[in-house]
This record gives sequence, C-alpha cells and structure tokens, in this order.
Amino acid sequence: MSNQPKITCSNVWKLFGSDEKRIIKDLDKNLSIKEVQEKTGHVVAVKDVSFSIEKGETFVVMGLSGSGKSTLVRCISRLIEPTAGTVKMDDVDVTKMSGRELLDLRRNKMSMVFQHFGLFPHRTVVENIGYGLEIRGNKKNDRIEKSMEVLKMVGLGGWHNNYPRELSGGMQQRVGLARALAVDPEILIFDEPFSALDPLIRREMQDELLKIQEKLQKTMVFITHDFLEAIKMGDHIAIMKDGEVSQVGTPEEIVANPKDQYVKDFCEDVPKYKVLSASKVMREECCDDTKKMFENGSNNIPHNSKIETLIDKLVDTDQKFPVVNSETGELVGEIDRAIVMKSMKSAS
Repeated sequence: MSNQPKITCSNVWKLFGSDEKRIIKDLDKNLSIKEVQEKTGHVVAVKDVSFSIEKGETFVVMGLSGSGKSTLVRCISRLIEPTAGTVKMDDVDVTKMSGRELLDLRRNKMSMVFQHFGLFPHRTVVENIGYGLEIRGNKKNDRIEKSMEVLKMVGLGGWHNNYPRELSGGMQQRVGLARALAVDPEILIFDEPFSALDPLIRREMQDELLKIQEKLQKTMVFITHDFLEAIKMGDHIAIMKDGEVSQVGTPEEIVANPKDQYVKDFCEDVPKYKVLSASKVMREECCDDTKKMFENGSNNIPHNSKIETLIDKLVDTDQKFPVVNSETGELVGEIDRAIVMKSMKSAS
C-alpha cells in the first residue's frame, strides 16, 4: 500500500431540491440538516465531507440507513452530481470531467459492484463477466480468455456456460465481482455487496475479497452498515451519521479511541482483542527481566501484532514479553497474560 492519495474528497456536499446550486452558495454551513430543510426546503444528504483514500487500500464508508454513505460514494463516481466540493482521482478533478471523460473513467479506471447482482439472465456466466470488455470493443477471444481467468480467481471455475438462474446468490455475487475485475480497474467501488447474502456465504465472500485484494492491491471503496464487516474489510473506516463523517481512522484507532457516543455505540459489541495490537494495550514501563530478554533478542513481540495472535503464546505463562517497534527495533513496552486477559474481558 502506498501513501499516495488515489481519491481525495474535499468539502463535498449533496443537497436534494429544486435549486440546490443557488442554495449552497448562501448556506450557513453551521446549520443542522434539519434546520437547512426547514429554512430552504432542501434535503442535505452529504454535508461538507473531506477525506483521502490511499492507493491500494480498502476504504470503508460505514453508517446506518439514511446516513448518506451510498449518496457519498455515488458522488465520488458522479452517478450523483455533488452540489459542491471536489472529488479528485490522481489529482484529476472528477467533478469537472466532461461526459466523454466520465464515460472513459467508468469504462477503464473504475468498476462498481452492487448489492443486487444485475446479471443479464439471457447471458451465460462467461458472457456476463465479459460484458464490460465487450463494451470496450475487445475481441471475443480476448474477452473469453480474460473472463475465464477471473472466473477461476473468484472460485467459479467450470461454471462458465451456466446461466444466472442456475447459480446461488453467493455464486451470482461472485460473477458480479468477476465482471468488475475483468476490466482490470484501478478503483473498485462496492455498495453493500454482501448484505443480501446469508451469514455464512457473506463471511466466505468477505474472505474471498480479502484474498483477491492481497494479490491485486486495488484501491477499494466499500460501503456497509455492518461495523464488524467494516473492521474486517477496511484499512481505514469513515463512519457517517446524518450526512457527516463522525470519525475516520484505522479499525484499531476507532475501537481504541471512539470520538463520540455514536461511534462508541458501534464499538461496544466488537471483540476488541481481534482489532487491538500489542502497542495499544502494552505496559510501557518494563521490568528488568523484560529488558534482559530484549537484549538477548529472544521472544520479542512486534508492536503491531494483534492480541488475537498472542493468546496461545501468553495465556499459559506468567512471563512478561518485550514489545518491540517492528520498524526501528526499539523496546517500547512489555505485555503479559494479565494484559491479554483484560483486553479479552473488555471484548463486549
């Protein structure tokens, strides 16, 4: 993953109403969305949102129904026109693109996967997957070759001649994912892609996408209303409420330091030991035995190790272990069974 921003949203607003462009010019930005509606008759769906998404990361936009998450992501792709603000991809302002430039962006640089699969019932699996390539004008043999390649990637090898009606919901979503991957986009946008699936199939699809992302390192924007899904899938998470972003951070930052009660409520049911790392729970003051162990270079624990991975090592011993900054090699603290057990106890 790179530190280079792939997508940058700056002060993005979306109002729905008859005269949104005029209203936004004179709007008091400190008004609540309820006050805006009462004064102007316009509905605020997205309110002054700013964040950046790094190249190669999975950025999750998370919130309850009506929070504005889907509208925001549609503003990023300009399926919905933002009322104000800018959206840049690689320093190119998407909000200023012509219709032709926008079409080229969607054909060659960006793909979307929706909750409803949107497969053509009269086309076979391989024909559905190759549809984007067909629109591009790729030759039939090239389309088939690429479609077969991504079909194997999503675990559906051998199903190429079947029709969507012959597939389960999970399999149909895999076809939808394969169709998005077939055009080799730089950016993938997922709008609650797994929310209609059964829990077991949903977990399988999450794991499948994580494996694919580990291999391809695409820039992914993932919408969900499920916080457990958000912390599993996201490198960074933006939590939305009433059109605004309440907090942006890594899963660990959000679980360890929720900024307000709204975010805190989401975190209450999270198994914290699955999210927190050694550096978040360690004891900074080290005893002499820990310092000696560190000097000997034995049993050092990287500071970014998830607590979940340390349970087997620490739970059956009273020994304290040195926590080491994995980048500098510096001793930063110690961890033991009591700390791990405390983090597990506070999981609910």
